[in-house]
Amino acid sequence: MSLSDITEQVTALGHAWEQFKHVNDARLGEIERKGAADPLYMEHLSRISDALDNTKGRLDRIETVVSRPALPEIGESKAYDPTAGAYRKAFLTYLRKGMDAGLEALQTKALLVGSDPEGGYLVTPAMSQRIVTAIFETSPIRKLAAVETISTDALELIDDHTSAAAGWTAETCAVSDSANPTVAKRNIPVHELYAQPKATQKLVDDAAIDIESWIAGKVADIFARMENSAFVGGTGVGQPRGFLTYPAGTAWGQVQQIGSGSSGNVTADSLITLFYSLKDAYMKRASFLMNRAVIAQVRLLKATTNQYLWQPSLTAGSPDTLLGVPVYMAADMPVAAAGSLSVAVGDFAQAYQIVDRQGIAILRDPFTDKPFVKFYTTKRVGGDVVNFDAVKLLSLA
Repeated sequence: MSLSDITEQVTALGHAWEQFKHVNDARLGEIERKGAADPLYMEHLSRISDALDNTKGRLDRIETVVSRPALPEIGESKAYDPTAGAYRKAFLTYLRKGMDAGLEALQTKALLVGSDPEGGYLVTPAMSQRIVTAIFETSPIRKLAAVETISTDALELIDDHTSAAAGWTAETCAVSDSANPTVAKRNIPVHELYAQPKATQKLVDDAAIDIESWIAGKVADIFARMENSAFVGGTGVGQPRGFLTYPAGTAWGQVQQIGSGSSGNVTADSLITLFYSLKDAYMKRASFLMNRAVIAQVRLLKATTNQYLWQPSLTAGSPDTLLGVPVYMAADMPVAAAGSLSVAVGDFAQAYQIVDRQGIAILRDPFTDKPFVKFYTTKRVGGDVVNFDAVKLLSLA
């Protein structure tokens, strides 16, 4: 990707934003003069808003391609791991033919006990990295939240959200006991996420098809969509618990909700109130999360100083900003509706913990759906809010 391509996209983004502001200013002026505006203004703004999203998306994809590290080829892998090339070759033989003798020999040689024919073989390191990278690039929650990999069934944490009490005294005054801080143990379990793509045996046998990359792409897409949905609105029963599912309030175990003051609509004042409801320590690393349709609504808003709250980023890889705070598009956030929790803001690295169980496993099944070969792929992942002060929600009520 050439520098001229990047420059062209940046220039197009700047022009689109200036055109958006010009059309919206005309719409607001007509409302001020006549009390209403021609509906064609909103249609025009919608088209420009789509163009902004598309141009920013192209810039982000350019940045992704430029920054992505190159994966080693089979021959190159031997330079850093003498067994990696042999393992990958044996793994591909297992995928294509179901022959696991090569994998068993390598696991015996390396004293590996993490997998077996009954439970499925762990994917090769290069393939596993492709899957994880693809999920990371498509999931805004993974970019923002804390992520920890474990080898057990749950991550144990210590909740320490109370403070010690203190008081003033004088030389002859009596001193009473002060309240003690308390700690509690909690854990975030991992839940099994599965995908089962299938292909005909003829396709699997075709040497021209990179079956490893095909499976990685299919699994990455399915896992990314399922994880995104659970991190936002998951029930916590058999899946991660989403940050939108907690009751409203300011106590520990509750997530504070700020009302927009306009049913089904985002207002400039409510966004400002929402952001400043965060404590100072969380404001420094805060980010906004919202649906694409809500972003289109927020782009129209101005502060009392007549300045737009939204500012597009003209740098590849950098997010747009709202009130100077990065904004990330999350398709699983609710669209604007009466009472919906359509905007979240917070320091998600402090607020939300994602837990990955080590390893992704594949079990080849050529028997249950002939002539198809199924590839039962599993991953175990959990997630939950760990700091309720670090995230706030906007209720459109």
